Amino acid sequence: MERKLILYIATSLDGYIAGENDNLDFLNAVTKKGEDYGYSSFLEAVDTVITGRKTFDWVRRNVPEFYHKGKKNYVITRSKRQPTENIIFYNGSLKELVNNLKQEKGKHIFCEGGAEIVNELLKDNLIDEFIISVIPVLLGSGIRLFEDKRPEQKLQLISVKSFETGLVQIHYKSCFDERKQ
Repeated sequence: MERKLILYIATSLDGYIAGENDNLDFLNAVTKKGEDYGYSSFLEAVDTVITGRKTFDWVRRNVPEFYHKGKKNYVITRSKRQPTENIIFYNGSLKELVNNLKQEKGKHIFCEGGAEIVNELLKDNLIDEFIISVIPVLLGSGIRLFEDKRPEQKLQLISVKSFETGLVQIHYKSCFDERKQ
């Protein structure tokens, strides 16, 4: 099995992954008991997680128990920090890290965000698949998922799922022929 880097993320209909002041309350619009929109199943297919430091810090403040136990976690940061349990604080080349991880044996690699990491990966055309859950909310401002001034990237639709909460999950893969040019 070829390892892939997969972005699995939620965004508002107008393209924000967080509102002002990193507010994620808009995600509550689709909270439904017993529904995780395929997240648990997705996590079974990955053994490595790449997270930006800001996202990591937010999760540590807001999620009582770190939910990526048993996986290798790379937190991308500009400062040096000592590794802990299964967390490696990485401040080298993101492109080099991803290319090395893809060469290793294992399950897929999950890019958890945030926007800075996603856009850095897009600049180097390193994301193999995109699973984007669109929340039926227009935020108007906040942190954009995709920045301007990045290379064009062609995608191929794998699937679209809609849920009774109004969430629509779109799954794309990168067009590999375009990436080799």
